Amino acid sequence: MSFLQIKFARACTCKIFFVPLPSDCVRIRFYKENCMEEDIRHSGVVLSTDGLMARIEILQTSACAECKAKSMCMSSESQSKLIDAVMTEPMQPGDKVEVVVRERLAWKAVLLGYILPFLIMIAVIALLDLLTPWSEAIVGSTSLCAIAAYYLILRLFRNKLQKQFSFTARKA
Repeated sequence: MSFLQIKFARACTCKIFFVPLPSDCVRIRFYKENCMEEDIRHSGVVLSTDGLMARIEILQTSACAECKAKSMCMSSESQSKLIDAVMTEPMQPGDKVEVVVRERLAWKAVLLGYILPFLIMIAVIALLDLLTPWSEAIVGSTSLCAIAAYYLILRLFRNKLQKQFSFTARKA
């Protein structure tokens, strides 16, 4: 067995093992060592608590909202988001907290919410355009229906997805 070792900028070492198999096949195994997973953090305020869960308000601002000239250009944006998070310690309403989610979960959410629907749309358009004599309007409408069906399926599995995409809250 031989391996290739790669070092990354974040002090992360990855080893790729090549395992020879019969009939000239090679199985590749990929291991990460010494990798610290990045977290995405937002500060917020606890609105209410219920058991181990806390409802937290996060003020999400765009770069324009922080600009000193925002009153002149009228393009400032800020939105308030409500998040249910698991408390790591006892909290009271009004406490300032930090909401944390793993970066890999954020990438998974991007995949499920944006990339897969886009790929479904492109695949449906390509297949219907090649296989049917339908007009572009019907093909486009059908691809939008396929995306709607995809989002309905995600909605059906929302309880399972909520268990995977959990936020944690800790005092700031």
